[in-house]
Amino acid sequence: MSVSRDDFSIAFRSALLQRGASQKFSIFSLIVVALVVFFLDVYGFTVVKTARSFINDIVYRVTYLASAPTRIFPGINEAIASHFNLKKENEELRQVIERYKSLDLNLEYISNENKNLKKVLDTESVKSVSNIVLAKVLVDRNSPFLKSIIINKGSKEGIIKGMPVTQNKYLVGRIVETNYLSSRVLLLNDLNSRIPVTFDEKSTQAILTGGGTRKPTLTYLPEDYEFEDDVTVFASGKDGIFNAGTPIGKTKYTGEVELFVDPNQLSFVTVNLIKPSKEIF
Repeated sequence: MSVSRDDFSIAFRSALLQRGASQKFSIFSLIVVALVVFFLDVYGFTVVKTARSFINDIVYRVTYLASAPTRIFPGINEAIASHFNLKKENEELRQVIERYKSLDLNLEYISNENKNLKKVLDTESVKSVSNIVLAKVLVDRNSPFLKSIIINKGSKEGIIKGMPVTQNKYLVGRIVETNYLSSRVLLLNDLNSRIPVTFDEKSTQAILTGGGTRKPTLTYLPEDYEFEDDVTVFASGKDGIFNAGTPIGKTKYTGEVELFVDPNQLSFVTVNLIKPSKEIF
């Protein structure tokens, strides 16, 4: 009798240790617990009501916390979308401002160019307007020794080689090459430039020679000539090319001449349509 009981208990424990039996036992336990809770709830035990109320509070709090992202994220999404919209709008406004700045700078450039042009025109005699051509500098061919510019007027306007070129009535050079719509001007500071000039109270005659990298100098002067500062130098007109009396610059005690017009700052020039008495090659 005792042996059979031990065998039964061993067999029962062995069966409980098996996985399938343990799962069935767990389900059975849950069913029993559920029935007990149902029985207690039906008969209205106070402990069950209190426990249910406590459990409900926990469930409600957990539900509220779990649903928080659904209430918060729409607002976050709207804020993020608004942020990116503002960023895009700011970028567009910045581009518009940059375009207006560019237009403003272009307007400033045109305004300065018009003022410069007006200044050039105001310095020309009204009677001689028909004898001059206003030209714009296109290219500045600036090298250490060769100084010339390209202007936007040529033989179409009646320009020929040798014609003097001025700015504000000051001599800047002469035409050395013509095309139909453009011309090349040899400047006074070009190494190949040679102009007969006159200056001082004695009407001293000399040749103004281009210095390339240096200022033009006065050569072929009377022996032992002593230079003075700030003496105006004029074209003598003896070459039959330049108009006599056209101002050029001021002398220095070193024999150099400070030109009235900076050859490196030319924007507009005027070409005097007076045919030279000597043909220029």
